[in-house]
Amino acid sequence: MILITGANGQLGRTLKGLLPAAAAVFTDVENLDISNYDAVEKVMRENGITCVVNCAGYTDVDAAETKIDQAYAVNALGARNIAIAANKHKASVIQLSTDYIFDGNNFKPYTENDKPNPISVYGQTKLEGELFVLKNADNCVVLRSSWLYSEYGKNFVKTIISLARKQDEIKVIYDQIGSPTYAGDLAKIIEGLIPVLKNGVKKIYNYSNEGVCSWYGFAREIAALKNIACEVLPIESQDYPSSAKRPHYSVLSKAKIKKDFGIKIPYWRDALKAAITNIEE
Repeated sequence: MILITGANGQLGRTLKGLLPAAAAVFTDVENLDISNYDAVEKVMRENGITCVVNCAGYTDVDAAETKIDQAYAVNALGARNIAIAANKHKASVIQLSTDYIFDGNNFKPYTENDKPNPISVYGQTKLEGELFVLKNADNCVVLRSSWLYSEYGKNFVKTIISLARKQDEIKVIYDQIGSPTYAGDLAKIIEGLIPVLKNGVKKIYNYSNEGVCSWYGFAREIAALKNIACEVLPIESQDYPSSAKRPHYSVLSKAKIKKDFGIKIPYWRDALKAAITNIEE
């Protein structure tokens, strides 16, 4: 039996539509507080869990700068609790992580071996979650992704569609570079990872859609695909003040996961084009 935490989030809801209901237990904060070890262990024990996909996360990057305890409780302690409980029940763990563990000062895509250096509370707490899982789970994969969007919840794609339909022009940051990731593609990778996890495996993998763009380029493509006549204007990060710093360059290298699993990853524009008919604000 597979345990999916954060089941009401973008990735969790996508997995819910992909995995057979009889094979998985879906939980969210309303019925499982992962910062409570006893609660985590009880769910795993009572359901015979053999694999945990930890999609739960405190993902409000700006709010995390002041709500440090809440972010740490979910992103770090929650991951630790899952890893310890999983080991007790001889279960494997897939821990979702983020490109925000890097500082963005690189000039080429980040590999799994590059040294993390988060510049936000969110990035720091997600990194600590990674380290807790790698330390406490004998059988685990840390799966780092970036710029996630889907048909569900709040995300950049939905925000741009909404703003572009209401305004003649919108301003979007052009000096932050990364790779969008469609949750449907990421979920398929997770589905493929679950059965190949074996005892003694401790791996870190990067996954996003192929190609790179700025938030500005991403926004232009969204508006174009939705045929919205709104002018998208580029601005610098300094012109859009926020509580948390974001990495200016957070492209992830997918060479390792492509080599190990022989997969082809969809280009970000192709993935967006396929997904966007189902995405509304």
